Amino acid sequence: MEDEKIVELFVHRDETAIQRASEKYGQRLRALSLSIVEDWQAAEECENDTYLEAWNSIPPHEPKSYLYAFLARITRHLSLNCCRKRSRLKRNAFINELSAEMEHCIPAPDDLECRMDNLLLQQAINGFLGTLSAEKRNVFLRRYWYFDSIDAIAGRYSLSQSKVKTMLFRMRKQLRKYFEQEGYDL
Repeated sequence: MEDEKIVELFVHRDETAIQRASEKYGQRLRALSLSIVEDWQAAEECENDTYLEAWNSIPPHEPKSYLYAFLARITRHLSLNCCRKRSRLKRNAFINELSAEMEHCIPAPDDLECRMDNLLLQQAINGFLGTLSAEKRNVFLRRYWYFDSIDAIAGRYSLSQSKVKTMLFRMRKQLRKYFEQEGYDL
C-alpha cells in the first residue's frame, strides 16, 4: 500500500493504518530499534510505541511523502530513550563514542540562537549529504543514524574496516568545513 493511503487511514482514524504501516515498515523499524537497544523484546516495544506515537501525531502532521522517515525518526527517538531508561552502560558508552565523534563537527545547542537554527542545521546536514557520493552517504548514515558498527558497515559494503574508519574521519572533517562555510561557529 502506498504511503499516502496509509497516512489517509491515520488521518481518518482507521485502525488498519497501523497494520498497513507494520506490514510495510515493521521489519525495518524493528531492525533500526534493535541496532540501538540490542534487545529483541525492547525493539518490538519501541516499534509498537512508534505506531502509537504516529497515531497521536497524524494529524496534524501528514507525512504522505516521507512516512518511513517519519516513523524511523520516532523509532530512533524511542529506542534512544529506552537505552537511557535502562542505563545500559555498554550501549550508552557506544552512543557516547558516536556523539564524541560528531561533537567537533556540529555546533552544540547551548544557546537560544543555536536552538532556533535547528531547522537551518537540518537543511545544512542534508545539503552536506547531497555533496557526498552514494557510497559515502550510505556509510555516514549507517554509522550516525543507524548506529551500525564499523565492522557491520565494512561487511555491508565490502570495504575494509580501515577504509570505513578513514572515510568517516574524512567525512567528519568535510562536514566541519562545510559548516564553517555555511557560517556556523564551531
